Amino acid sequence: MHDMTVGHDVKTGRMVVLPEAEAIARHMAKWLTEQALVKTGGPFVIALSGGSTPKRLYQILASDAYRDRFPWVKTQFFFGDERFVPDSDPASNYNMVETEMLAHVPVPPANVHPMPTSGDPAQAAAAYQAELERVYGSRVLEPGRPLFDVVMLGLGDNGHTASLFPRQPVLKERTLWVSSCVPDDAPHTRLTLTYPAIHSSRHVVFMLAGAGKREAFAKVRAGDPAEPASHITTEGELIWLMDKAAAGQ
Repeated sequence: MHDMTVGHDVKTGRMVVLPEAEAIARHMAKWLTEQALVKTGGPFVIALSGGSTPKRLYQILASDAYRDRFPWVKTQFFFGDERFVPDSDPASNYNMVETEMLAHVPVPPANVHPMPTSGDPAQAAAAYQAELERVYGSRVLEPGRPLFDVVMLGLGDNGHTASLFPRQPVLKERTLWVSSCVPDDAPHTRLTLTYPAIHSSRHVVFMLAGAGKREAFAKVRAGDPAEPASHITTEGELIWLMDKAAAGQ
């Protein structure tokens, strides 16, 4: 069992290198299902990510091989970030997850927590934090009692992860669990989990595929402080789930 008191960051996290993106998605489906099945004492709480590699993961979890095996009823699905667009917008992470997975599996609607994307972004972030607090059972994050079992993350060319974008005030947020972000190098206002919320996790899993990720990964793995993803930590285990191209092998 991993010692929860040790914790990990992007430099000490374990690398799992697989041949290509399809292998990453299949590995993650198997691992995630195992983690969910062995969890006892409370719900299995996950923060989902957008992107092409997770999209394939969601398709696999909705397939015959997993649909009847994954413990949907005891899993609470949150989102690591979201663009401030309607649920019907193709740019919506929720729209993608709903289309590829949630619409095809026996998950209770109450277990799915899309980020609100209308009205005032700060109020929407506060509403989402309240939803997390309700599931967690506290308004204060307690060391040794993680908010999330798994936080799924990706990595952008500019070093962003979730919607923690370079040069934005959200990078300095140490109190709120959810905040808004208006990137200067990408469209849409966004909501995102903050560093302290992501830190309160058993597992943080970065899923990276393709040679296009190689440069950003090398910087973050080295801990380059200019890259927002370099500041990701977890009180549990951090895993880099990558293909050979992204790993530079």
